[in-house]
Amino acid sequence: MPYFDAASAAPLHPVARQALLAALDEGWADPARLHREGRRARLLLDAAREAAAEAVGCRPDELSFTSSGTRAVHSGISGALAGRRRVGRHLAVSAVEHSSVLHSAADHESRGGTVTEVPVDRSGAVDPAVYGAALREDTALACLQSANHEVGTVQPVAEVAGLCREAGVPLLVDAAQSLALEPVPGGWSLLAASAHKWGGPAGVGLLAVRKGVRFAVQGPADERESGRAAGFEDIPAIVAAAASLRAVRAEAAAESVRLGALVDRIRSRVPVLVPDVEVVGDPVRRLPHLVTFSCLYVDGETLLHELDRAGFSVSSGSSCTSSTLTPSHVLKAMGVLSEGNVRVSLPAGTTEEDVDRFLDVLPGAVAGVREKLGAPAPAAPAAAPAASLVVDALGRRCPIPVIELAKVIGEVPVGGTVTVLSDDEAARLDIPAWCAMREQEYVGEEPADRGSAYVVRRLS
Repeated sequence: MPYFDAASAAPLHPVARQALLAALDEGWADPARLHREGRRARLLLDAAREAAAEAVGCRPDELSFTSSGTRAVHSGISGALAGRRRVGRHLAVSAVEHSSVLHSAADHESRGGTVTEVPVDRSGAVDPAVYGAALREDTALACLQSANHEVGTVQPVAEVAGLCREAGVPLLVDAAQSLALEPVPGGWSLLAASAHKWGGPAGVGLLAVRKGVRFAVQGPADERESGRAAGFEDIPAIVAAAASLRAVRAEAAAESVRLGALVDRIRSRVPVLVPDVEVVGDPVRRLPHLVTFSCLYVDGETLLHELDRAGFSVSSGSSCTSSTLTPSHVLKAMGVLSEGNVRVSLPAGTTEEDVDRFLDVLPGAVAGVREKLGAPAPAAPAAAPAASLVVDALGRRCPIPVIELAKVIGEVPVGGTVTVLSDDEAARLDIPAWCAMREQEYVGEEPADRGSAYVVRRLS
């Protein structure tokens, strides 16, 4: 069964498995003790730290192992903010950061700090000039991911790092998605990553803090991991994480080219095979193994189930697969279609046959979901004389509001309007996106007794 969700968690690398089993026998003792078993464990821990630091591009004494990538982000942000509290309490982040960064930002704001979310363009990238303008005299920390977790867009880290350096602001980079491929461009002050993203075991994160960065550990601390990650180190998992990072980095150049060609095939073929699809993310500055697309008139959860039944494991940023029923914050910030969203992220070893079979299965899966939902046929009906129509989609989840809009847009003349009543948060994103795809005019949103009224004018 092809597993196409490596951006969530990559399969355990064979090197990680071998290192883990070996370290279970050799690295079980307390590395803080001076007896033989403790010294053996310390040697393993030190060797793992050196290997990971080499991959990250930092000194071994700048790197700490944490219990997860999320823990690394939380500790990095809280420690840097506390260390620079005298400068100010302003935090700058991009609007498409991983939820761990945004949760830390929300916590900081709840404690009296201020946060600026830097917007992104339709490809999901920040403009360095706009990011630089968000830096203030009281900015204590800036955060920017190396590449986006959902759409794969690579961020201009080097350019933003240069602006941060000029402003005297440390930059924390979430490198979870890109670290297995190449070192992060220089200039960063703090870096966080997670082993399960590159084929290491879950439960190991990395936090690197450059020498000279003001950093104050928050909460109880002990002598382990420079005081930045309290508790007994999981040495077998750490050894496996470092060994697999070194292994995947050695394989990265060749594998990136191979997987990049497969993703290029998906990017080019999906819009041809499936009508009404928007491929999102930067077409050039992107991770080689990841592609995301959104399908009009599709319930994302149902589509993922259909693909799973066909033997393909993929993920989604669609609101239809979210327990909160709100669109992905990444897709929302980009202003792209969120309904029927599919993220395909290929693990190492994915074959051309796997991708071809996915492309064979996808059109039927999408068509089946659309048929169940009563989506309109590609050909639009002829115009009728009614100057305006109102569609009541209150209480109905995505993609139904957009489907109902598409059904009736042909029933008003060119210049006429359709008003969609909806209380689904996704409509605020998906109706304008539909208008852009269909070359219709999105007039705007108006208040309604329940939810909102979204007005669309027919142009063709």
